Amino acid sequence: MIKGNFDIPLDFLSAKAPPLIGVDICSSSVKIVELSELPKKAGYTVERYAIEPLPKDAVSDGNINNLEAVAEGLQRAWKRMGTRIKNVSLALPAAAVITKKILLPGGLREEDLEYQVEAEANQYIPFAIEEVNLDFQVIGPAPGNDAEVEVLLAASRKANVEDRVAAAQSAGLKAVVMDVETYAAEMAFDQICAQLPDGAVDQCVALVDVGANVMNLNVLRNGQSVYARDQQIGGGQLTQMIQNAFGLSAEEAEAGKRNGGLPENYEHDVLAPFLENVASEVARAIHLFFSSTQFTEVNYIVLAGGCAALSGLDDAVATRTQVKTLIANPFARMTLSGRIKPRQLQVDAPSLIIACGLALRRFDPS
Repeated sequence: MIKGNFDIPLDFLSAKAPPLIGVDICSSSVKIVELSELPKKAGYTVERYAIEPLPKDAVSDGNINNLEAVAEGLQRAWKRMGTRIKNVSLALPAAAVITKKILLPGGLREEDLEYQVEAEANQYIPFAIEEVNLDFQVIGPAPGNDAEVEVLLAASRKANVEDRVAAAQSAGLKAVVMDVETYAAEMAFDQICAQLPDGAVDQCVALVDVGANVMNLNVLRNGQSVYARDQQIGGGQLTQMIQNAFGLSAEEAEAGKRNGGLPENYEHDVLAPFLENVASEVARAIHLFFSSTQFTEVNYIVLAGGCAALSGLDDAVATRTQVKTLIANPFARMTLSGRIKPRQLQVDAPSLIIACGLALRRFDPS
């Protein structure tokens, strides 16, 4: 790993870490997950998790705007969990990270590999090399050429990394792994694929994460991303629609959306049009996937993110796309500790996919 460009002792892509918990800092909340491994690597146990809401605009477009509010939310969530683990795995949004697969000669010594990576990085990073945190991971032999190795290069501006590390430190925690949200979601996605017939081998599965402001489509095939796209739609739009329809404050609208108690015409006049809009955007994204790749079929759609728990969204998406649609639950095959309420976890699971993937980094030997 390249250490020379790090002011913070992080392994940007490395999965080797001491016992840790996964922390997902998103625009609406802080989400934390702690997992443990069953004996003989027979699976995992969900030990604890917590979701702590954040003030509006504390985080936007992946950037931390209010460090104090994020640190306080993270501290509250950690205390509520009741864990002793202070090492955390964090992630940057994909938009904040430049990734590139490059080919290098095989058999290089570690220091020569680092030199070659840094030299290659200058071609792809539009910033001075001293302004970024840079790391790489050797994927394996290059396809069709054993004399070369395929290397994944990742870089992000130091400010992006430092803000998240500072939030953790202010909460009394220690950041030991910095990942990318897309890769963390793919790690948790392995747990979901195991629930599909034949593990969805040689099939295209669209992971659709509908967050507060952005919908991310990531199409995976045999564990590898083959297409990704962001679209500007999310639960924040539903909150605004509730405000406009019933004259509520943002806080009242958000509480009503989550806990119920809205007027009787909410489902017909507000929720149904929103669900149809999301379903249309999913269908549009899938058509763009077909037109941009050699693939012509999506076998499954898996809905994740906070909006995935909205009643009827899976049916709306399945109807519009004519693709079998299910709600993401990376914990479905895991055992639950006595501290976990199964029904509540079922509701929260779709929004915990990134935090779950980050928690799984504790057990990844690569």
